[in-house]
This record gives sequence, structure tokens and C-alpha cells, in this order.
Amino acid sequence: MEWNVKPEAAFGKTLKKLRNKKKISQQTLAFESSLDRTFISLMERGLRQPSLTTILCLSNALGVSPVGIMKSVLNELNKK
Repeated sequence: MEWNVKPEAAFGKTLKKLRNKKKISQQTLAFESSLDRTFISLMERGLRQPSLTTILCLSNALGVSPVGIMKSVLNELNKK
């Protein structure tokens, strides 16, 4: 499968959009998801990929279903 962007970049862009939509900082998201703030930053910049557990923690903290997150990532991947 060929995408216009790398999956980790699409996830990072999606994560940042969802975080900004909720109007919370990386620090707040880190606290609410029990993840490290630097890991949130690395994911948002497309430098790290999340595990399934991480996606579940982020979805809970952001109030969005894991499926909703992944649909947004797929939309980013398929943008032209």
C-alpha cells in the first residue's frame, strides 16, 4: 500500500489535532494518559509510533474512540 505520508507522521498530525481540539497541553495529555510528555512530543512529530496500549490510553484521555483515532489517521494517510 502506498501513502502520501508515513503512518507515524499521519498519527502525529492526528494526535496533535485531537489534543488541540480538546485545548490541552502535551503535559496535560501525558498526565491524563499516564504517558511521558516527551513521548507525546515524539509521537506528534512522527518520530515514534504508538503501541496498541498507547492508542487505548490516548483515546481514553482524549475522549475519542480508538477507532475514531485510526479513522482520522487513515484520512491523513489518504490525503492528496
